[in-house]
Amino acid sequence: MKTYSLKKEEVNRDWFVLDVTDMVLGRVATKIADRIRGKDKPTFTPHTDGGDYVIVINAEKIKVTGSKYENKKYYSHSLYPGGLKTKTFKELVDKNPERIIEEAVKGMLPKNKLGKAIFKKLKVFSGPIHDHDSQQPKEWNPSI
Repeated sequence: MKTYSLKKEEVNRDWFVLDVTDMVLGRVATKIADRIRGKDKPTFTPHTDGGDYVIVINAEKIKVTGSKYENKKYYSHSLYPGGLKTKTFKELVDKNPERIIEEAVKGMLPKNKLGKAIFKKLKVFSGPIHDHDSQQPKEWNPSI
């Protein structure tokens, strides 16, 4: 018996909406990364994008454990000398809460063209309203 290999024409993608209110960042990020990559499906193939779309709402209500709320740092660089910028988790929750979840999930994906294609299936919104109602997403509550 040969090993089954998923082809991109055979992929069935669904849309899921996830409310991350009071969920722990790292635990929910691993569930999201598995879902958009397709690792939770029996047809998972490492070299094919076989995952589903995930819409994350209420990103500003995500939680972290320990003292990460004040001490966790996010870095960005302008590619000029001395261009390193640092923001704490607390600052990002106030200014750009979507970036927190995006960076956590992006770090768990492959670092190549496939990873960039997979990452495009993640849609993050800071409030309870999203603009993907026409895709008829299903409610998703992962067991964490």
